[in-house]
Amino acid sequence: MEVKICGLTNVEDAQVAVAAGADYLGFILYKESPRAVTPQQITHILSALGNGIRAVGVFVNEVPSQVEAIAKDCGLYAVQIHGDEDAGGFVDFSIPVWRALWVRDGGAHPDPIVWPASRYVIDAAVPGQYGGTGVAADWNEAADIAKECPVMLAGGLHPANVAEAIRSVRPMGVDVSSGVECDPGRKDHDAIRTFVAAAKNLK
Repeated sequence: MEVKICGLTNVEDAQVAVAAGADYLGFILYKESPRAVTPQQITHILSALGNGIRAVGVFVNEVPSQVEAIAKDCGLYAVQIHGDEDAGGFVDFSIPVWRALWVRDGGAHPDPIVWPASRYVIDAAVPGQYGGTGVAADWNEAADIAKECPVMLAGGLHPANVAEAIRSVRPMGVDVSSGVECDPGRKDHDAIRTFVAAAKNLK
């Protein structure tokens, strides 16, 4: 089971995530988010961690050319597209594209068929919000999508429910931000360790 710790804003939290066994580190490049970071901050954090870190940049309604430029400058492993973007701008992208999906009205939005991506991040559908709400996605509908697509489950996960979520949805990975925080952008280190252990040690 792969784990992404998202919404990281500082070196110490990132180091704890790596030491705990997180597979991906997520950075929010959306200025409206309380967890927003700049490309310069990402570069600083990654330079302190050494090689081999798989960093994922989360973008909301950003121009594809700008996404690509930031990804290359920061050395991102993948980009997570989390807004109302047009799929056409990300066809044949130079690095892996992850696409956020919202589960509502009995299906996934946007349609994964329209959005070819290497991975789909299922999040809760909260009107006017693009993520980080702490609200759980519909696990039953997420499970149906996970049967057809490579899925990272996000939305409302925390150390106490991640094992149940994995059993219910059977995703290839889980993605957490607010569920392991003290405050927006500041992680609870014990919560990170407990979350990763609960996800990876599932019997």
